[in-house]
Amino acid sequence: MEITVLGSGTSFGVPSINCSCEVCTSQDPHDNRTRASIWIQKDDVSIVIDTSTDFRQQALREKIPYIDGLLITHCHADHVHGLDDIRPYTFERTIPVYANELAIHEFEERFSYIFRKTQRGGGKPKITLHTISESKLKEGAEITIEGIDILPIPLKHGEIDVLGYRIGNFAYLTDCSTIPVESYKKLEGVSDLIIDALRYRPHPTHFTIPQAAEAARRIGAVRTWFTHLCHDVLHEDLKQELPEGIAPAFDGLKFSVAD
Repeated sequence: MEITVLGSGTSFGVPSINCSCEVCTSQDPHDNRTRASIWIQKDDVSIVIDTSTDFRQQALREKIPYIDGLLITHCHADHVHGLDDIRPYTFERTIPVYANELAIHEFEERFSYIFRKTQRGGGKPKITLHTISESKLKEGAEITIEGIDILPIPLKHGEIDVLGYRIGNFAYLTDCSTIPVESYKKLEGVSDLIIDALRYRPHPTHFTIPQAAEAARRIGAVRTWFTHLCHDVLHEDLKQELPEGIAPAFDGLKFSVAD
């Protein structure tokens, strides 16, 4: 299984509009961060987690050929407002979209034009929504996309219920401030982890860098990458200070995960 980090930045992206801080003016390409999203390839199956605001440029950069399924962590703008850009992938197929009940409800409101009859022309993404219900989450039920089993991981993003996802030995946990005890159990044995680590300073809805490091230690992953990084964080400085086995993610990062 190959993981590609499409975007590793926070909701503003880095550089941020109207900012001249050290990170936003950095010449290090690792400090240019589009909004958070990843692409998973396994056995010719192509799965995207979140269609970020920057999805079009991410898909062009990585030359994503097709999408078999879309997993949504939550419905904040920076994670879903690139949805309309999946239209070229749906000329000949309908893409299944999976999310929790709250996100599905917001999807239906925010992208209502997709689901109502409108005039021809312009086109709309062809998707089918699949709700990952609260009861299924409590049961620990998996979802399956083209033979690939995926375990949704309940998380807290401040007061909001959001989802991470585990596929085999890999887990993606963006936009979280709390990992429930039961979710830690679902993450046992994960070898490769991408986790939210917004900044050094406290934040009400995101892990700080020290909190993310502690969560990674508790999960016990062999390799961990920090994502959703804001413009408080210089890539190279963070890379140098993190312990062995933990590194900052960056746009275009690719790595393989063993079965």
